Amino acid sequence: MEWWQLLCEDRIRNYRAGRSAGDLRTEFEKDYHRIIGSASFRRLQDKTQVFPLDKSDFIRTRLTHSLEVSSLAKSLGQNISRKIMQEIGDSSFQESYQADVCDILQCAGLLHDIGNPPFGHFGETVIREWFIKNLKGLCYKKQSLEELLLPQMKEDLYHFEGNTQALRLVTKLHYLVDEHGMNLTKGLLGTIIKYPVSSLEINEDSGNIKDKKMGYYYAEREIFADLQQSLGTNGARHPLSYVLEAADDIAYLTADIEDAFKKGCITFGQLVQELKKCGEGEKEDGEYFRMVNALEERYGKAVERGIAQPEEHAVQNWIVRIQAKLIACATDGFAEHYRQIMDGTYGSELLCGTDGEKLANALGDIAYRYAFISQPILKLEIAAERIMGFLLEKFVDAAILYDTDQRRTPAQEKMMALVSDNYKAIYRIYSEGKDETEKLYLRLLLVTDFICGMTDSYAKRLYQELNGMI
Repeated sequence: MEWWQLLCEDRIRNYRAGRSAGDLRTEFEKDYHRIIGSASFRRLQDKTQVFPLDKSDFIRTRLTHSLEVSSLAKSLGQNISRKIMQEIGDSSFQESYQADVCDILQCAGLLHDIGNPPFGHFGETVIREWFIKNLKGLCYKKQSLEELLLPQMKEDLYHFEGNTQALRLVTKLHYLVDEHGMNLTKGLLGTIIKYPVSSLEINEDSGNIKDKKMGYYYAEREIFADLQQSLGTNGARHPLSYVLEAADDIAYLTADIEDAFKKGCITFGQLVQELKKCGEGEKEDGEYFRMVNALEERYGKAVERGIAQPEEHAVQNWIVRIQAKLIACATDGFAEHYRQIMDGTYGSELLCGTDGEKLANALGDIAYRYAFISQPILKLEIAAERIMGFLLEKFVDAAILYDTDQRRTPAQEKMMALVSDNYKAIYRIYSEGKDETEKLYLRLLLVTDFICGMTDSYAKRLYQELNGMI
């Protein structure tokens, strides 16, 4: 892969005829403003990161998480660009590319969760499991939908993925000017595709991270092919996808611990003990324990300074140090595997094999045990499953017969009237000229599009209203 091609400024609908005299922004800077100004981005302020429908102003939402990922990704872009120029010595990486890399990563950080449904990753699980459970029993013209749909169409639903939905949203669903969505640069679109495989090519046992999940729906197959050709990735991950993933990992691994502490899911003492327990077998003068000991040192200094809440102060300051450490490790990981990344053969995360890998694994394990399976979260997830399941049941039932000559009930008509006019307009544009099977598939995506566009609060409110809980 070549950087001049990977940093492609072209758009799927290419309108550029040269930069206007009054607009000195690069194409990637224009992307940033398109994202920031979008309703889809604003809705992230009411979407779950870890704690659904939390009333605390401190606890992170998808919006604040995305801003943090954007900042970390840009920092990684700066570090990695300098490494490429000063240490790796790739002469094809021009000095001007550093700004482009940073701008792309900053935008990609804002976008990486924009396709997520309500109630966090649990919302994705509910959608997948609902279709696995119900698709066979749904019928159109007396035939099971499982029999009617093409294999890839079915697998798209069975492996529903928020990251895949993000590509669909920004290339189609953001209906502002036309059916091309935000019409972002191809370099940015390639970066947000974490898994450059279809739902039929998922292989969790391959050992290559790019095969772990799907990266595009059957509906976006032509867009994906266009991006692969324009960027020269040819089935490989875009190199900046590794950087985006590392920024996301660093953000949520540290933020989940901080949020769990703030919510009282884990105490300061428990955190210290768990970190030490995770480090069993490590050298006590090694890098891992230096990082752990830094937490206790910050607590001691906070006590000496008479800070009112020394434990909270220590955790928050320690998180900043850990982020810096993991950024350095991810930078080293990219540099160490640079050639493999550029020839498309590297199949692991950037932190893999670095000094930060042990710490990252420890943070993830602690967050899972103290936050993700805590009673408050489990209760909220049970409620979220009921909400999401109900909405899927009602809207899928209505969408199956939408835009057909089949007779619909008044209730089905009313349900479809609730669906966003923008989403229905996109359906009409992209279903024109398609056969019955693809139209049916697109109607099912119309439902997931609408539900994924909901905030947590709106999904809850709509559920209550449709159940007469007013």
